[in-house]
Amino acid sequence: MLIAQITDMHVKTQGEMLSGTLDTYAGLAAALRRIAGLDPQPDLLVATGDLTADGKPEEYDALRDLLSGLDMPCLLLPGNHDIRENLRDAFPDQPWEDGRFLLYAVDDWPVRIVALDSVIPGDHKGELCRGRCRWLDGKLAEAPDKPTIVMLHHPPFASLIGHMDRMGLVDAAPLAEVVARHKQVIRILCGHAHRPIQTMFAGVPASVAPATSFQIQLKLDESPGIQWTREPPAFQLHKWTPDGGLVSHTAYVEEYGHWERPGSYKAMEKASGLGEG
Repeated sequence: MLIAQITDMHVKTQGEMLSGTLDTYAGLAAALRRIAGLDPQPDLLVATGDLTADGKPEEYDALRDLLSGLDMPCLLLPGNHDIRENLRDAFPDQPWEDGRFLLYAVDDWPVRIVALDSVIPGDHKGELCRGRCRWLDGKLAEAPDKPTIVMLHHPPFASLIGHMDRMGLVDAAPLAEVVARHKQVIRILCGHAHRPIQTMFAGVPASVAPATSFQIQLKLDESPGIQWTREPPAFQLHKWTPDGGLVSHTAYVEEYGHWERPGSYKAMEKASGLGEG
């Protein structure tokens, strides 16, 4: 199973700039063209929050138009820049469960996908209340033997980028208790931090994908403020196999071309047997 993950698209309507300078619509369009050109094609696209800049209905319309060109299913979840009601209205075909939060579990592939809504309306921080943790505990208990990915927008761990951690997930301990009880969880996928980050959480690999909108400065200290960088838009690919588990790659949207292999490299291939046959 091959999963493409996009995140933090901060989409505005076509031709409208984020902060007056950044074309996030074009950034996502370029990422989706790259994903659509992959061979093999992903089985699934997941988008881990901050889908739009301000959660406006017209921004969700723009996002829906962009995603409609893909020949693969797409699963969404909200981030702190999204508005639940507008997202639910714009994408009624998503497998949202009834209720206050945008939660769901999908069993259509060899790997189960469970999505959490970590949004606090009007706040950039995130939380998972007791009700959401009970929901997760129950959903994971339904399929204890099926490999499962848990997705949420806010990373449940410290990135060590102080500015981002101050708007992180409030009290990740209840989530850790639930995850530790369910050994079928193979990865926690997140967004929010606008950088590729990997660590362990409750004994499970946890990762953040880079954004299609902008990346943030790598500044591993507690100083306030952060800068956007000119690093290119990017997404991640997660390949699951029964024998190898989940292997992840970061793919940059910009094309760089290819170097001609030097003679010394060809000699190394021949010496190793790779160049024979």
